[in-house]
Amino acid sequence: MATPKKPAKKAAKKKTAPKKTAKKKVEAVPARYGSVSPHLIVSPCAEALDFYGRAFGAKKGLVMAGPGGLIMHAELKIGDSIVMFSDEMPPMPGQPATRKTPKNAGATTGGLMVYLKDVDAGFKKAVDAGAKGAMPPTDMFWGDRYAQVEDPFGHVWALATHIADVTPKQMAKAMGSMGPPPG
Repeated sequence: MATPKKPAKKAAKKKTAPKKTAKKKVEAVPARYGSVSPHLIVSPCAEALDFYGRAFGAKKGLVMAGPGGLIMHAELKIGDSIVMFSDEMPPMPGQPATRKTPKNAGATTGGLMVYLKDVDAGFKKAVDAGAKGAMPPTDMFWGDRYAQVEDPFGHVWALATHIADVTPKQMAKAMGSMGPPPG
């Protein structure tokens, strides 16, 4: 007589602890930014972003729309640096005052310095794109070939190519031979 088959045992399910996913550590200073990133107020910001692309070869990054078609934040990469931009707009909660463009403030109180491989070509490119030449490329006592342009939005950009390593002593001597400042 055949013996009855025993019911097959089901494989016992092992209880496993849920896998822990490692959280990526957030960088205090994101790798794509430097320690200091300029932020310019330009209006109309969309036109400025296009201008900086033509004048300085800037590449668009993040662009965040704001109220009424304004841009509340935009980023452009110029060379290896990121510059931030926004339209002039009323202050956000906690901001002390409206931030104004240089034209609407009636003054330019700062500028940006851009080192280029060829300052003469960079100056021409910026002027051809619509910047006003404020100072043509000139060899300077501190070792740079240096120029300045004012963009259509009122910001002054210094452009330079480093052409010589000059010691502080050499700079002081060169400055002394320039004579007293006018005025």
